[in-house]
Amino acid sequence: MVVDDSRVQLKILSAQLARAGYAVTEAQSAEAALALCARDAPDLIISDWMMPGMSGLDFCRALRAAEDGKYTYFILLTSKTESAEVARGLDVGADDFLTKPVSGDELRARIAAGERILRMQRELTDKNQLLSVTLDELQELYDSVNRDLLEARKLQQSLVRERHRNFGNAEVSLLLRPSGHVGGDLVGFFPINARRVGFFSIDVSGHGITSALMTARLAGYLSGNSPEQNIALMLTEFGIYDARPPADLAAQLNRVVLREMETENYFTLAYADVDLISGRVAMVQAGHPHPAILRAGGEIEYLGGGGLPIGLLEAAEYETVEAQLAPGDRLFLMSDGITEAEDAEGRQLGEDGLCRLIGRCDGLGGQAFLEALVWHLGDYAAGDFTDDVSGVYFEFHGAKDNAG
Repeated sequence: MVVDDSRVQLKILSAQLARAGYAVTEAQSAEAALALCARDAPDLIISDWMMPGMSGLDFCRALRAAEDGKYTYFILLTSKTESAEVARGLDVGADDFLTKPVSGDELRARIAAGERILRMQRELTDKNQLLSVTLDELQELYDSVNRDLLEARKLQQSLVRERHRNFGNAEVSLLLRPSGHVGGDLVGFFPINARRVGFFSIDVSGHGITSALMTARLAGYLSGNSPEQNIALMLTEFGIYDARPPADLAAQLNRVVLREMETENYFTLAYADVDLISGRVAMVQAGHPHPAILRAGGEIEYLGGGGLPIGLLEAAEYETVEAQLAPGDRLFLMSDGITEAEDAEGRQLGEDGLCRLIGRCDGLGGQAFLEALVWHLGDYAAGDFTDDVSGVYFEFHGAKDNAG
């Protein structure tokens, strides 16, 4: 489009452009040009600066304000050469300038430069549109995955349906807090017989969906609702269930993972077989943080010798460790999301730090103890839980007083 109030200048420019193969639209005023642009915006405009009514500068400003998607290359035709005037033109959106009288060679060169810029701009626009469509598709996919993960989180949390149980002379509370939508930690308990209960804390390697699926599989192997499927239990010759020794359970789980699951994931385990009457504890530690006994007098003892994680080596061996709980003592099995939590300077909490946090929870029991512990842990880690946090908190009150 050529815009000029001089009919002579208008015809000269139009003829030059037509001979060069361009389709040309003419307008003798900026107002008329704006009306034409509203119907069909041209690719390139050459407009005189000084015109009656709306100037070329005002025309450029109005055009830019009205643009909707399509970019028009704008060349101002002027006799002005002062840098301040040129800067004004650039400020309102002009792309280039032509000085009167216009040389045909310079005119073609400036238009060719404009064509290159328009071509790049339209290629960029096309790519941006493609990117926008792709991002919209990715957002839809993300939203779908996010909805699935939220449902998966509910399902994983449902694996731990009972977070607290009172056995009369003892009680247990469970903590399970994944760092993401789903995690690789699992805690739980199941009855062995009328006086014994099995407690477990599991941490599957890695994070996310794969680890969560493995916890679901392991929950079935240690189910309290289906003793016939619980590999910790054995049916005796008298038709009642008894528990495998903890070391044997770890070895059995190791064989199952290596031979049946066919996965590269492994997991750590702390498992305790607790007598609710006598307070006797038989437990195994397989790569898990050392379980702790919180004595009634305030002392804290860490149990176990470490052991290999489950699912790494076929020939791994495990050891059963025994301990004795007295009335008022508590047993705490925890994942490394607690002991390896880091502060702002990257220092891990460790067992000594855990002792300090436990001390701050003195006098609390059950879920209140676990909630306070997580609160203090979040304060230590500045709220940044990079790993799943879980635990089993067992409180032994001692045998019931029959006289009472």
